[in-house]
Amino acid sequence: MSESTAVKTGRPREFREDMALEAAMRLFWERGYEGTSLSDLTEVMGVSRASLYAIFGDKEALFLKALARYREGPTSYLRLALKEPTAVSVIEDLFKGSVNLLGDPRNPRGCLSTQGALATGPGADSVKKALRDWRKADEAALLARFKRAKKEGDLPKNANISDLTRFVCAIWYGLGVLAANGDSKAEMKRVTDLALKMLPIRSA
Repeated sequence: MSESTAVKTGRPREFREDMALEAAMRLFWERGYEGTSLSDLTEVMGVSRASLYAIFGDKEALFLKALARYREGPTSYLRLALKEPTAVSVIEDLFKGSVNLLGDPRNPRGCLSTQGALATGPGADSVKKALRDWRKADEAALLARFKRAKKEGDLPKNANISDLTRFVCAIWYGLGVLAANGDSKAEMKRVTDLALKMLPIRSA
């Protein structure tokens, strides 16, 4: 039995929804929001258009659900990295998780945060806002972790944690662009290795 057939018949609804949402997430990841049509979605999800609307809502609602799944699954490495005992190990694990995800040939090229917003017109402002809010939330989580590190003496007293957060995020987001351009896992790792050597957290 094919996955599409399994989605349409015989399985518990919860399992069908899980499979369908996973398929939608990967399609949005590969093609972006506007590059993904409803026909494409119904085909890979194995559902009719009526069922898609009934279960997931419209295309925008489905994209937001796919985005949440992406955060909980493929990019859950951020949540794990934030638990590391030092600021440097947080950054190391963040970069490592990103390189492993983006450099895996089984995954679409690039990051859903980057790919999802490509060629997004005025009619999809709420999608652009959702992606921007996602990035801002991640930045806030990193900033809070670095504040804690500074308070604990793990970072120098003169460390500018706002600039550190921007620096780390600039490298992190840039990896998605490099991956979309076709850079290999080894090439992206060389970038993160260099970035780790340049961390702006040295004492004056």
